[in-house]
Amino acid sequence: MAGRHFLQIPGPTNIPERVVRAMQHGLINHRGEDMPPLLEEVKRGLQRVFGTAAGEIVLAPGSGAGAMESSIVNTLEPGDRMVSFANGFFGWLYADLGRRLGVEVEEVAVPWGEAVPDDLVYERLRADRDHSVRAVTVVHNETSTGVTSDLGAVRAAIDAAGHPALLVADTISGLGSMDFRFDEWGVDVAVCGSQKGLMLPPGLAIACVSERAITRCRAVSTPRNAFDWRPVLDMAEVGFLPTTPPTSILLGLREALRMLAEEGLTEVYARHARLAAAVRSAVAAWDLTTVCVDPERASSSVTAVLMPDGVDAEVAIRMAKRDLSLELASAIGPLHGRALRLGHLGSLNELEVLATIGGAELALAAAGCGVTLGAGLAACQRALAARFLS
Repeated sequence: MAGRHFLQIPGPTNIPERVVRAMQHGLINHRGEDMPPLLEEVKRGLQRVFGTAAGEIVLAPGSGAGAMESSIVNTLEPGDRMVSFANGFFGWLYADLGRRLGVEVEEVAVPWGEAVPDDLVYERLRADRDHSVRAVTVVHNETSTGVTSDLGAVRAAIDAAGHPALLVADTISGLGSMDFRFDEWGVDVAVCGSQKGLMLPPGLAIACVSERAITRCRAVSTPRNAFDWRPVLDMAEVGFLPTTPPTSILLGLREALRMLAEEGLTEVYARHARLAAAVRSAVAAWDLTTVCVDPERASSSVTAVLMPDGVDAEVAIRMAKRDLSLELASAIGPLHGRALRLGHLGSLNELEVLATIGGAELALAAAGCGVTLGAGLAACQRALAARFLS
């Protein structure tokens, strides 16, 4: 099909030309003189995006799921207790990963579409009087539902309960798209992958870790290899990584971080919030609802849209790809077929959002959703026009 292919899923996202050119630089010697300055700039840039002055950056070949695994094997022993608050698929995935790795997991179910309630966190941690729970896992931005949880409130609840548990957060679809405050929120481990808000291909597992998490890492005897933080931390001073890294992605990451800094992180987050609000305006104009229940907790990077009864979301998704070269995301788990997901993160502007909404509107109409052609697009335009006409 002529024209651009629109990949509007919650990741991988579109890669800017500047980043593509940086990755085309050619391979470098990962033990040569170019590596230490590259790693130093990348780590400084990631610390700014994570919102930390004290957190250490740990990089490894892999994905966000690999970074999740690293957060467990480096802070918990087999048989240790972990509480996972699961308000969507990836919250459940953290719990399931812990079980697979031999951790004793208490999975606290939160209705899909809702944020993790801080009072529930307080109640659960307050009940653990002998402090046997070693870690609490929360998904910052739940990709399956388009819901953002308040990590600052979660940490405040843990502290109010007088509990020493580590706070471990998945910010895989949040980092680089919305504000993250590692130090201020008292996060101990935050994990991410390269392929979402950082505007890169998959291939790099990223973790930001606190001093408490590092102390725990050096104390546990859990078997680990590819995702062992210890050699990464030990080699940080000399500017190398213990295994062969995806050097092309590191070169791209340096360029992506430069782009975020040039735009300014405050404006990056404002842009994502503005585009997300325009998408939700379109959803309302279609007379459809989002999976996210509370508009105040709506994600700036992904919107999950519920279909009317009797309408299969997969029909709209297939039509959009086949006839419009627009790729939307299927819903996961119990929402499969009942919802679709619109990704609006990374390298994205107003015109691209308008094109996405226009194409999604056509696909929804063809799938029998009963939307009025032009209604969502007009609502999206009106939402975006405030910036230009004020």
